[in-house]
Amino acid sequence: MDITNIYETMFVVSTKIDDEAIKNTVSKFTSLIANNGETIKVSEWGKRRLAYTINYMTEGYFVVVAFRSKPEFPNELERLYSIDENIIRSIVVRLEEEPKADEKVEAEEAPAAETVEEVKVEEPAAAAEEEAAAPEEPAAETAESAE
Repeated sequence: MDITNIYETMFVVSTKIDDEAIKNTVSKFTSLIANNGETIKVSEWGKRRLAYTINYMTEGYFVVVAFRSKPEFPNELERLYSIDENIIRSIVVRLEEEPKADEKVEAEEAPAAETVEEVKVEEPAAAAEEEAAAPEEPAAETAESAE
């Protein structure tokens, strides 16, 4: 019986190369994963802005692949990512359970956005309380110095 695990990998392809080279790089790694395991889901996010500059680049082409393979393959995949000059960032993680095929990334991000809005609403209220308390303290000091 072969032992297999479920993994998810994300890699970012440089956008300094032409579109045909980007497609070839994506195809190269998705077929490599398919040949060494079972592909569960491939999501091409496309060109997106990077959170920070990497090698003077501000955007990259993002691809996420969920797959099932033997435990030895992810190390080889990471090695191949590091060799390829077109890959600017990559990560491979082991998943505890298989991702759903119809699950969308936007649905996962929505609760995080609501949480950020809640924090923004609470901050101005706390700042207003601090401002209201601040003028009272200097006034009390002035009254004491007058006596």
